[in-house]
Amino acid sequence: GDGNGEFTEKMGLLGDFSKLGFGKRSWRYSMLVKNKKIVKQFIEPVKAGDPFEVSDAGTMLKAMDPKAKPPLSVFMFSKDSCPHCHRAKDALNARGFLYEEATVGFTKDTVSVRSIKAATGKSS
Repeated sequence: GDGNGEFTEKMGLLGDFSKLGFGKRSWRYSMLVKNKKIVKQFIEPVKAGDPFEVSDAGTMLKAMDPKAKPPLSVFMFSKDSCPHCHRAKDALNARGFLYEEATVGFTKDTVSVRSIKAATGKSS
């Protein structure tokens, strides 16, 4: 990782997200590296909020193999109160991906972290 942001700062991708409560963090990007050389970078545009338009897995997949097709379906665990989950679902919907969702919670219509751990051995 880059806990102190040194690599990110040298890449010119350190952003100040203090207004969102995150402090200084890496701007969102993805990078294709082959043999220790940067082949392609997908850097999110500088705009308000936390854009997620070009650093996604689909963009990277096309860069790696223009003929590649995205998976036909996705399964995700989510929480109703999770803004990241809502953004992920919005991104999936915008790109036409089918997905199945298991909502984590404490009601009869949700799954518990305990049941996830029992089935998978992991809690996150």
